[in-house]
Amino acid sequence: MPDRMDGGCVCGRIRYSARIETDEAYLCHCRMCQRATGSVSIAFKNLKKADVDWVHEPDWYASSPIAQRPYCRECGTSLGFAFPDSENIDLTVASFDDPSRFRPKHHFGAESIHRAWLNTEGLPEYATKDYQPLVDRWVKATGKMPE
Repeated sequence: MPDRMDGGCVCGRIRYSARIETDEAYLCHCRMCQRATGSVSIAFKNLKKADVDWVHEPDWYASSPIAQRPYCRECGTSLGFAFPDSENIDLTVASFDDPSRFRPKHHFGAESIHRAWLNTEGLPEYATKDYQPLVDRWVKATGKMPE
């Protein structure tokens, strides 16, 4: 039975609800995605456009002659990727309210993979709450830590 999952941008202006049938997602490493997101790769969940209900329609950027990307013009959140003539859309995994459900099933754009960033196991790990200068800034600005 498919589930509905919600997501959106960091400022909350753009929200969506999507019908999810599987936990499968993928990582794209192509140079267009790297440039569009400012990251070495981007995690996407592929869905039917008909399975995505936008509570507030996103802004769209024509990132190439064949593709466009939904985003929020207010906060800059990258929300996905789509070919205008396709029935599918890729939503960014991190834009879901709870992205922990999804599991990567493959890599795309392998010609541009930055291998040093694939397996970071063994590197030191630091929790946000343990970095006191950041905690102090958040508490001073908002009275509490972010959720």
